[in-house]
Amino acid sequence: MQVIRDWFKRNLSDPQVVILTAFLVVGTLIILYMGRILAPVLASVVIAYLLEGIVRMLEKNRMPRNLAVTLVFTVFMAFLLVVFFGLLPMLSRQVIQVVQQLPKMMQWAQVELMQLPERYPEIVSREQVVGLVEMMRQEIGRLGQRVLSISVASLQAVITFLVYLVLMPLLVFFFLKDKNLIIAWFAGLLPEDRRLTTEVWHDVDRQIGNYIRGKVWEILIVWAVTSLTFYWLGLEFAMLIGFFVGLSVLIPYIGATVMTLPVALMGYFQFGLVPEFFYVLIAYLVIQLLDGNLLAPLLLSGVVNLHPIAVIVALLVFGGIWGFWGVFFAIPLATLVQSVLRAWPRKPRKGDTPPGNSAPANA
Repeated sequence: MQVIRDWFKRNLSDPQVVILTAFLVVGTLIILYMGRILAPVLASVVIAYLLEGIVRMLEKNRMPRNLAVTLVFTVFMAFLLVVFFGLLPMLSRQVIQVVQQLPKMMQWAQVELMQLPERYPEIVSREQVVGLVEMMRQEIGRLGQRVLSISVASLQAVITFLVYLVLMPLLVFFFLKDKNLIIAWFAGLLPEDRRLTTEVWHDVDRQIGNYIRGKVWEILIVWAVTSLTFYWLGLEFAMLIGFFVGLSVLIPYIGATVMTLPVALMGYFQFGLVPEFFYVLIAYLVIQLLDGNLLAPLLLSGVVNLHPIAVIVALLVFGGIWGFWGVFFAIPLATLVQSVLRAWPRKPRKGDTPPGNSAPANA
């Protein structure tokens, strides 16, 4: 018990640490227990955070903030209209087409798998292939049941979506327009002496803001380039595949590897083992190489300095807690943890030599 008391006395005796700890605990509890209720508010904060970078850029060019906010918000609404009435219908049509072709794909996969025991009898047996085909049929059946359950609950989802469609743009506009007032109001709720919390906030604000903006641009660029490349190569469902390839950049090291299999399967299903199939694979690998070695370093240069192990652990932990949003915010949350640990005041233990002093030499 003495060890625990010493640890608390050493780490939590500073009022600045207590304020920061309380702030982190309250924020975590709000997200855990009120995340679903406050989802449109949190999503609007993220969108406003993305647009704030453009507003600041216009302000630096001597444009009044209100005019900059109005201009950026107008462009944002125009972008939403293009997405909802242009891209989403195209994506939904391609999803329906993929679902309609699932039986044909299943039959093709069964024919291909049944040839494996004849080609490689020492590696694959017929019983293993039959078991695999049966498992695939069961999974497709479960997928159909999920789609049916989603369609039954679609009315509620449509109503929720319409509410979000009205509320979120309003919230985004007011978050941008009254940003200084909202920050001043929150600051008024905190103690006046909050140096440690302010230090962590400035570090996290810089890191997370640049990361989220860079990541959104990376998703859009990879989506557009992949879709156009696959469309030029004649691959079906190019827009849908490009969309998922773009989303895959959210998961470093893992997303690109996971998406290789669907791209290869769709190319092989459409073309077979012909040059066009290899063109698709080569194009995908080139896009991933350019993204990892050119685009991502350019957009995220100096933003996040995390070891790959820390990135993977963050993806597993926060993805397990919050699902998709946990994966999306895994790197920013890991950056928050890193900033807190870096700013956390450390007091020397009993018997430790203070920094800069050397222990006396023995006579």
